[in-house]
Amino acid sequence: MDVISTYRYARISPYKARKITRELQGLAVSQALDIVTFIPQKAAVLVGKTLRSAIANAENNHELDADSLVVKECVVGDGPSFRRFKARARGSAAPIRRHTSHIRVVLTDEGGTAESKQAKAKKAAAKKPEAKKPEPEKAEVKKSDGEKPKAKKEATKKAKAKKSAAKKVAAKKVAAKKIPADKTVTDEVKKPEVESEDNA
Repeated sequence: MDVISTYRYARISPYKARKITRELQGLAVSQALDIVTFIPQKAAVLVGKTLRSAIANAENNHELDADSLVVKECVVGDGPSFRRFKARARGSAAPIRRHTSHIRVVLTDEGGTAESKQAKAKKAAAKKPEAKKPEPEKAEVKKSDGEKPKAKKEATKKAKAKKSAAKKVAAKKVAAKKIPADKTVTDEVKKPEVESEDNA
Protein backbone atom coordinates (compact mmCIF):
# COMPACT_ATOMS: atom_id res chain seq x y z
CA MET A 1 0.00 0.00 0.00
CA ASP A 2 1.25 3.47 -0.89
CA VAL A 3 1.11 6.32 1.61
CA ILE A 4 1.48 9.88 0.31
CA SER A 5 2.41 13.08 2.05
CA THR A 6 2.79 16.46 0.32
CA TYR A 7 4.34 19.72 1.44
CA ARG A 8 2.96 22.44 -0.84
CA TYR A 9 4.45 25.89 -1.36
CA ALA A 10 7.65 25.14 0.53
CA ARG A 11 9.80 28.27 0.54
CA ILE A 12 12.81 26.75 -1.15
CA SER A 13 13.86 26.38 -4.76
CA PRO A 14 13.27 22.97 -6.38
CA TYR A 15 16.93 22.84 -7.43
CA LYS A 16 18.09 22.90 -3.80
CA ALA A 17 15.43 20.48 -2.56
CA ARG A 18 16.13 17.90 -5.27
CA LYS A 19 19.71 17.51 -4.04
CA ILE A 20 18.27 15.97 -0.86
CA THR A 21 15.38 14.00 -2.33
CA ARG A 22 17.62 12.17 -4.81
CA GLU A 23 19.46 10.55 -1.91
CA LEU A 24 16.31 9.17 -0.27
CA GLN A 25 14.64 7.23 -3.05
CA GLY A 26 14.64 3.48 -2.52
CA LEU A 27 15.90 3.65 1.09
CA ALA A 28 14.27 2.26 4.22
CA VAL A 29 12.48 4.85 6.34
CA SER A 30 15.00 4.57 9.18
CA GLN A 31 17.91 5.25 6.82
CA ALA A 32 16.08 8.16 5.18
CA LEU A 33 15.40 9.75 8.58
CA ASP A 34 19.06 9.41 9.56
CA ILE A 35 20.18 11.14 6.36
CA VAL A 36 17.66 13.96 6.75
CA THR A 37 18.47 14.64 10.40
CA PHE A 38 22.23 14.88 9.86
CA ILE A 39 22.30 17.05 6.72
CA PRO A 40 22.72 20.72 7.76
CA GLN A 41 20.57 22.31 5.06
CA LYS A 42 17.17 23.94 4.98
CA ALA A 43 15.96 21.49 2.33
CA ALA A 44 16.73 18.57 4.65
CA VAL A 45 14.51 20.08 7.35
CA LEU A 46 11.57 20.56 4.95
CA VAL A 47 11.94 17.10 3.40
CA GLY A 48 12.25 15.62 6.90
CA LYS A 49 8.93 17.20 7.92
CA THR A 50 7.25 15.68 4.87
CA LEU A 51 8.81 12.28 5.53
CA ARG A 52 7.70 12.25 9.18
CA SER A 53 4.20 13.26 8.09
CA ALA A 54 4.09 10.32 5.68
CA ILE A 55 5.24 7.93 8.42
CA ALA A 56 2.52 9.26 10.75
CA ASN A 57 -0.08 8.81 7.99
CA ALA A 58 1.02 5.21 7.49
CA GLU A 59 0.89 4.35 11.20
CA ASN A 60 -2.32 6.18 12.14
CA ASN A 61 -4.45 6.05 9.00
CA HIS A 62 -3.38 2.73 7.44
CA GLU A 63 -2.08 0.87 10.53
CA LEU A 64 1.26 -0.03 8.92
CA ASP A 65 4.50 -0.80 10.72
CA ALA A 66 7.05 2.00 10.21
CA ASP A 67 9.98 -0.47 10.15
CA SER A 68 8.64 -2.18 7.05
CA LEU A 69 8.18 1.03 5.05
CA VAL A 70 10.36 2.09 2.14
CA VAL A 71 10.64 5.44 0.35
CA LYS A 72 9.12 4.65 -3.02
CA GLU A 73 9.15 8.23 -4.33
CA CYS A 74 10.60 11.50 -3.11
CA VAL A 75 9.88 14.15 -5.73
CA VAL A 76 10.03 17.94 -5.84
CA GLY A 77 7.86 19.94 -8.23
CA ASP A 78 7.94 23.61 -9.12
CA GLY A 79 5.62 25.91 -7.22
CA PRO A 80 4.68 29.50 -8.04
CA SER A 81 7.44 32.13 -7.87
CA PHE A 82 7.07 35.41 -6.01
CA ARG A 83 8.16 38.38 -8.08
CA ARG A 84 10.31 40.91 -6.32
CA PHE A 85 12.51 43.75 -7.51
CA LYS A 86 15.78 45.16 -6.32
CA ALA A 87 16.60 48.84 -6.79
CA ARG A 88 19.60 49.42 -9.03
CA ALA A 89 21.53 52.39 -10.35
CA ARG A 90 19.86 55.34 -12.09
CA GLY A 91 16.40 54.49 -10.86
CA SER A 92 16.26 51.07 -12.56
CA ALA A 93 15.17 47.81 -10.93
CA ALA A 94 16.47 44.25 -11.18
CA PRO A 95 13.97 41.36 -11.01
CA ILE A 96 14.13 38.83 -8.17
CA ARG A 97 12.30 35.50 -8.16
CA ARG A 98 11.43 33.82 -4.84
CA HIS A 99 10.90 30.20 -5.84
CA THR A 100 8.63 27.73 -4.08
CA SER A 101 8.33 24.00 -4.47
CA HIS A 102 5.94 21.13 -3.78
CA ILE A 103 7.62 18.22 -1.96
CA ARG A 104 5.92 14.85 -2.39
CA VAL A 105 6.92 11.71 -0.46
CA VAL A 106 5.43 8.28 -1.22
CA LEU A 107 6.04 5.37 1.17
CA THR A 108 5.24 1.74 0.46
CA ASP A 109 5.30 -1.50 2.41
CA GLU A 110 5.47 -3.67 -0.71
CA GLY A 111 8.80 -5.44 -1.30
CA GLY A 112 9.34 -4.44 -4.92
CA THR A 113 12.63 -3.15 -6.21
CA ALA A 114 13.33 -1.29 -2.95
CA GLU A 115 13.27 -3.29 0.29
CA SER A 116 13.99 -2.34 3.84
CA LYS A 117 17.05 -3.63 5.66
CA GLN A 118 15.00 -5.76 8.01
CA ALA A 119 13.14 -7.47 5.19
CA LYS A 120 16.46 -8.22 3.52
CA ALA A 121 17.89 -9.51 6.79
CA LYS A 122 14.90 -11.79 7.31
CA LYS A 123 15.22 -13.17 3.80
CA ALA A 124 18.94 -13.70 4.25
CA ALA A 125 18.32 -15.46 7.58
CA ALA A 126 15.73 -17.69 5.93
CA LYS A 127 18.13 -18.53 3.11
CA LYS A 128 21.15 -19.21 5.32
CA PRO A 129 20.16 -22.76 6.45
CA GLU A 130 19.38 -23.63 2.84
CA ALA A 131 22.68 -22.18 1.72
CA LYS A 132 24.62 -24.17 4.33
CA LYS A 133 23.30 -27.52 3.08
CA PRO A 134 24.43 -27.19 -0.53
CA GLU A 135 27.84 -25.82 0.46
CA PRO A 136 29.27 -29.29 1.29
CA GLU A 137 27.87 -30.54 -2.01
CA LYS A 138 29.61 -27.70 -3.78
CA ALA A 139 32.77 -28.55 -1.90
CA GLU A 140 32.40 -32.17 -2.96
CA VAL A 141 31.94 -31.09 -6.54
CA LYS A 142 35.05 -28.98 -6.27
CA LYS A 143 36.94 -31.94 -4.84
CA SER A 144 35.76 -34.16 -7.65
CA ASP A 145 36.76 -31.43 -10.09
CA GLY A 146 40.11 -31.28 -8.34
CA GLU A 147 40.51 -35.04 -8.61
CA LYS A 148 40.18 -34.93 -12.38
CA PRO A 149 43.26 -32.77 -12.86
CA LYS A 150 45.15 -34.99 -10.41
CA ALA A 151 44.18 -38.08 -12.42
CA LYS A 152 45.25 -36.29 -15.59
CA LYS A 153 48.58 -35.36 -14.01
CA GLU A 154 49.14 -38.93 -12.89
CA ALA A 155 48.27 -40.21 -16.36
CA THR A 156 50.69 -37.75 -17.97
CA LYS A 157 53.41 -38.76 -15.49
CA LYS A 158 52.88 -42.44 -16.34
CA ALA A 159 52.96 -41.68 -20.05
CA LYS A 160 56.21 -39.71 -19.63
CA ALA A 161 57.70 -42.56 -17.60
CA LYS A 162 56.76 -45.05 -20.34
CA LYS A 163 58.28 -42.81 -23.00
CA SER A 164 61.50 -42.38 -21.05
CA ALA A 165 61.69 -46.15 -20.45
CA ALA A 166 61.14 -46.79 -24.16
CA LYS A 167 63.88 -44.28 -25.02
CA LYS A 168 66.27 -45.98 -22.61
CA VAL A 169 65.53 -49.39 -24.14
CA ALA A 170 66.02 -47.98 -27.64
CA ALA A 171 69.28 -46.37 -26.57
CA LYS A 172 70.52 -49.71 -25.14
CA LYS A 173 69.63 -51.49 -28.37
CA VAL A 174 71.48 -48.89 -30.41
CA ALA A 175 74.50 -49.21 -28.12
CA ALA A 176 74.39 -53.02 -28.46
CA LYS A 177 74.27 -52.72 -32.24
CA LYS A 178 77.23 -50.31 -32.30
CA ILE A 179 79.59 -52.67 -30.44
CA PRO A 180 79.62 -55.49 -33.08
CA ALA A 181 79.96 -52.90 -35.80
CA ASP A 182 83.15 -51.64 -34.18
CA LYS A 183 84.49 -55.22 -33.98
CA THR A 184 83.94 -55.75 -37.69
CA VAL A 185 85.82 -52.55 -38.42
CA THR A 186 88.81 -53.75 -36.41
CA ASP A 187 88.72 -57.13 -38.20
CA GLU A 188 88.73 -55.38 -41.57
CA VAL A 189 91.70 -53.27 -40.52
CA LYS A 190 93.62 -56.33 -39.36
CA LYS A 191 92.97 -58.34 -42.52
CA PRO A 192 94.92 -56.04 -44.84
CA GLU A 193 97.88 -56.20 -42.48
CA VAL A 194 97.89 -60.00 -42.69
CA GLU A 195 97.64 -59.88 -46.47
CA SER A 196 100.61 -57.50 -46.63
CA GLU A 197 102.71 -59.97 -44.62
CA ASP A 198 101.80 -62.77 -47.04
CA ASN A 199 102.88 -60.61 -49.99
CA ALA A 200 106.21 -59.90 -48.43
